[in-house]
Amino acid sequence: MKHVLVLSTLYPNASQPRFGTFVARSMESLARRGDWAVSVINPIGVPPLGLGALSPRYRALRDLPERAVEGGVSVSRPRFSLIPKVGARRNVAAVTKAALKQAHTIHAQRPIDVVSAQFFFPDGPAAARLAKAFAAPLSIKARGSDITYWGGVDYARAAMVEAARQADGLLAVSDALARDMRALGMPGASIAIHTTGLDRDRFRPLGHPRLRAQLGAEMGLDLPNTAPLFACVGALVARKGHDLAIEALARLESAYPDARLLLVGKGEEEAALRRLVRERGLESRVHLIGAVDHDILPVILSAADIMVLPTVNEGLANAWVEALACGTPLVTCDVGGARDVVTSAAAGRLVERSAQGVAEGIVAILADPPDPDEVAALVQHFNWDTHAQELAQHYTALAG
Repeated sequence: MKHVLVLSTLYPNASQPRFGTFVARSMESLARRGDWAVSVINPIGVPPLGLGALSPRYRALRDLPERAVEGGVSVSRPRFSLIPKVGARRNVAAVTKAALKQAHTIHAQRPIDVVSAQFFFPDGPAAARLAKAFAAPLSIKARGSDITYWGGVDYARAAMVEAARQADGLLAVSDALARDMRALGMPGASIAIHTTGLDRDRFRPLGHPRLRAQLGAEMGLDLPNTAPLFACVGALVARKGHDLAIEALARLESAYPDARLLLVGKGEEEAALRRLVRERGLESRVHLIGAVDHDILPVILSAADIMVLPTVNEGLANAWVEALACGTPLVTCDVGGARDVVTSAAAGRLVERSAQGVAEGIVAILADPPDPDEVAALVQHFNWDTHAQELAQHYTALAG
């Protein structure tokens, strides 16, 4: 059995159970195959005393066990010193230092055949240093904002390109993201496309006639069957465009006065979004429901008529694929890998990133709603078994 050491600052834990769940599912599906042992190092950043270290969020992170077995995967969580908002320049060195001691212990127990980073910054450059320390092949995966955001920051771009040129193999979640990587100066010949997987038992059309009533009762919301329902799934950060979804709903008030919008996620824009809802007089029709359990998300997506995500950039958003798998068409923007999933009118509409564009996309779908089973069939090829097989082949080729 070969052994891959995975470095990922994106990984769920007891304090942040929805943070990087797609990375965890990827590693768990690989471990289930039995041909690759998987050891994950998930460095946890906590600030020094005086910079928020005693806040409830960081106290919870400090209290996490440093080692655990989760979903058949060995996970280590060394801490590193994080300077919130302004310390990103030093994160590569800090993550490397935190991971290296644990990596030596892991290597002594089972020699490392491949080092793999699951995000490009700071994970990629840090993993490059680990790969050199163990003379191991290096793989780095790009997922979206690691390229589209950090690629625009000089020091991060330089570190990422250097790591990419060291890497024996690179992965990208979409063709569009691979083009962005090449534009930064990363070696195009090394890039392979490796999309996300999907739990198809969980994410599927749930056609129960009382689905909305059950969801509304559970969440304390009025969700009438006769009114359009839209869901906007993603962290409450500016680039996701929740404000445009709210403004679009306001524009649709005369045509669809009872329409509802559910904003699913948490983030720094929550207060601003709540203020916008009040300013538009939409308190009874827009509901910020926070992060939800992964078992509730398919219910929300299946109950919705449309999943709205007017995002600035994505690699290949998991929320896109999950919504389509639940039979729910998309209104999103022509960014990243959107064209890889919005391949027909049944999948939804790619719109201008404006409130008017979003409103027009919603109206077009409501005028000719697709059959949920037809929508779900469009993403049938997304599954964790195929994902794990492709990942195993990628690592095996690198290990030789």
